[in-house]
Amino acid sequence: MTYCLGIVTRFGLVMAADSRTNAGVDNISTYRKLFDFSLPGDRVLLLCTSGNLSITQAIVSALQHGLKTESAQTLHTLPTLYSIAQYVGDTVRQVRDRDRAWLEKDGIDYKCTLLLGGQVAGESPKLFMIYSQGNFIQATKEMPFLQIGETKYGKPILDRTLTFETPLEDAAKSALLSIDSTMKSNISVGPPIHLVMYEANRFTIAHQLQLRLGDPYLVEVRKRWEQSLREAFEHIPPIQWGYGIEPTAADVQDEGGSMKAEA
Repeated sequence: MTYCLGIVTRFGLVMAADSRTNAGVDNISTYRKLFDFSLPGDRVLLLCTSGNLSITQAIVSALQHGLKTESAQTLHTLPTLYSIAQYVGDTVRQVRDRDRAWLEKDGIDYKCTLLLGGQVAGESPKLFMIYSQGNFIQATKEMPFLQIGETKYGKPILDRTLTFETPLEDAAKSALLSIDSTMKSNISVGPPIHLVMYEANRFTIAHQLQLRLGDPYLVEVRKRWEQSLREAFEHIPPIQWGYGIEPTAADVQDEGGSMKAEA
């Protein structure tokens, strides 16, 4: 399992991914899940992958091969991010159709999900989730983030902190905390963590980092977040037991055991 997420706001884009893959508790490996296909000055293209590793690696290789061979349609020639999402979806279908029967024959899950985020000159930043069938959905102002992989542990903080108007630095913090919260609760998600922040209309990646296991900054982030959560927990008002519960017959008995008359 893995965990990747993308956030799109008025100010740009944040993409983040862990690097852990596992095929059982005794077969854990590290593979990069966040890939940069940008053409500086013209377009920024970031791709996150989740699912069957052989399938996702084949998809990434096919996209890279298209750029090297200067095919008629590539990530660098298509005019819009929507058309690029279609192109990536077509590539997903081609790889899936080629390998699916052989994987299914041995009971291996062939499914994958991808996040495509970026900006093409003349457009605003956009974010898409591409499914194993090659179709996709797009993040919106009302729902400015998308997740793939082990999503449930990292979603609450995104729900509570993000809007389309969130400053980009705050969105990056939210992404990092979302991944850290997931790592805390699920051992199938782990470092190195790759985080990219892209400022709209720059058409180049200026802010990115990689955090390895035990990195001092990652340790400090987790320490401060857990401390802040404990402090917030301690300030929650005491539970008002019985609040909103209607009295029962036993509750209205008098001291002598007889029932009080009801109005």
